[in-house]
Amino acid sequence: MGDRDFVDKDKLILRGLQFHGFHGVKLEEKKLGQKFVIDVDAWMDLSNAGKSDDISDTVSYTAIYRIVKEVVEGTSQNLLESVAHLIANTTLLQLPQISAVRVKVEKPHVAVRGTIDYLGVEILRYKEASSVD
Repeated sequence: MGDRDFVDKDKLILRGLQFHGFHGVKLEEKKLGQKFVIDVDAWMDLSNAGKSDDISDTVSYTAIYRIVKEVVEGTSQNLLESVAHLIANTTLLQLPQISAVRVKVEKPHVAVRGTIDYLGVEILRYKEASSVD
């Protein structure tokens, strides 16, 4: 599936998930930890769920939430890129109905001189063609 195929397609949306994690390059970040804010978009066909009104025809938001929670509160990573990558890959592996996932990881409390809302990364990952039905 190409990049442009996702315009106007169905997706699950999770915004503003907040967790305390121990990610970062600095020793203080690994020792004290800090807040991370995560947004996830997960693309899948939601037409059957819309027609049936049955949870078995979709992916539960809580399944995605648990993956994010386990990664952010789990093993310390140096880079936000690694945190985002782990969330995306785990989501695609554990939830085969999802064809692509966008993950944004925000770090709102960073030791920089200046005013910022957050620093972060955003990645988009697709299910590999070989694993698509």
